[in-house]
Amino acid sequence: MRTETEPTEGPTVLIGTAESVADLARQLACLGLGEPIGCVLTGTGAERSVAGLPVLGRAHEIEHLHRTLGIGLAVVSLPLVMDEQLGAVREALARLGVDERVVPPLRDLLASVPQVPDPPAASTLDLAALIGREPYGIDRRSVALALERKRVLITGAGGSIGSELARICATFGPELLILMERSENALFEVDRQITAAFPDTPRKALLHDVVDADETRRQLDLLRPHAVFHAAAHKHVPLMEDHPAAALTNNLFGTKSVADASISCGVERFVMISTDKAVNPRSVMGATKRLAELYVQHLAASGKGKLCMVRFGNVLGSTGSVLTIWDHQLAEGGPISVTDARMTRYFMTIPEAASLVVQAGALDGGRGEVYVLDMGEPVGILELAERFVRMHGFDPRVVRTDNDLAGWLGRPGSRPVMDICLTGVRPGEKLTEQLAYEAEELTRTGAPGISTLASPAKPDPGEIRAMLGEFQTLRAEPDRDRVLGAIRRHIPTLRPDAEVEPAPERWVAA
Repeated sequence: MRTETEPTEGPTVLIGTAESVADLARQLACLGLGEPIGCVLTGTGAERSVAGLPVLGRAHEIEHLHRTLGIGLAVVSLPLVMDEQLGAVREALARLGVDERVVPPLRDLLASVPQVPDPPAASTLDLAALIGREPYGIDRRSVALALERKRVLITGAGGSIGSELARICATFGPELLILMERSENALFEVDRQITAAFPDTPRKALLHDVVDADETRRQLDLLRPHAVFHAAAHKHVPLMEDHPAAALTNNLFGTKSVADASISCGVERFVMISTDKAVNPRSVMGATKRLAELYVQHLAASGKGKLCMVRFGNVLGSTGSVLTIWDHQLAEGGPISVTDARMTRYFMTIPEAASLVVQAGALDGGRGEVYVLDMGEPVGILELAERFVRMHGFDPRVVRTDNDLAGWLGRPGSRPVMDICLTGVRPGEKLTEQLAYEAEELTRTGAPGISTLASPAKPDPGEIRAMLGEFQTLRAEPDRDRVLGAIRRHIPTLRPDAEVEPAPERWVAA
């Protein structure tokens, strides 16, 4: 979307009800601004003109009107009670790249405190455009050989990646799609979505927690899946800092449970979802995912089964991710929060990440490979926040604290201002992430967007057994420091509580 310093190209139209457009046209005439070429109305009335402006069409015809007229600017005025219609109009304009201004009707301004209705949800944004990335595709022929008429099991199937994996796998005609999830609501929802989108796909919704090793093995022995995608994990970095025993139980022993059961029932391929936070981990979440990687590599080295891992960075739009947080903050009037102006992350969209995971799982591997997805260049979180704000029709302003807010109205003649507040690095966070250790050499695979480590690690079996024995006794340990000390003995990069990233000087952007 254009910023306020860029000229608006193309004609201007007014959008609203017949009454709000008439009021808006009179206000614009009093200000001596340029005359719109016409108006676009909601509803299905028979008006041919409003306040001397021809009615060009109806709100649901915006896309067609834009193709015909090349609209440069849309001035939207709808009553607050029509917030759903306003959201749909703004979503359509954003999708078409049409600049917009929202002017609340005068009646609403006089009746209450001025408000700007909720902006489009993050899910309606072009996420690939937000991060400036052209997504990789998927080689359906090679994936079909691995999944077609096969029994496919997905753990964590109700999560953002798990549910997208389920949708992708369902397109390949599996013999049975098994959705394993411990959250009742999440399982209900993904099962409902798969049923609606793929009614002919045999499926089984299985309410189960993977950390229950005995029941996990019983279920896999009963269902005999050919392929297992292990997406179940605890992922929230600051939360896991306070619950290291829970992170160990879910991320390490949950992975062990599923991997052991997969080998026991003779799966053709096991794919673990890993993370860039497992590289030189400074957080509990990253450290426990690294421990899970080491265990899977240990199993693969024993030759007992075909196992691999897929490592990638942040996924835009996933549950609890930065975009969903910003979306709520924007809807509440701001400010948008960013922890540190120096923070960078690797990003890709949920569909692309899940597609490449499926593609990696179809490769001729299974010997403990760590597949690393091409995440492109890291993106500055502050830059991402500024793009996000602009795509919602606001001008960003970086502020020192949330006590100095510009509010919704901004300067006369400008777009509304949305503040971005720097809040400080959270526990367990790094300023930058890595996709591989310095000693790990990446080589390309035959699949675009996927590399692999040239020499994957082969952990010492004795060390792995000792590690598991030590951690087994700590799964219910209430002493957080004792658990952290044990993890740090095996993952020395885990940061002590006393170590924090130095905070930058706060500023207000010019």
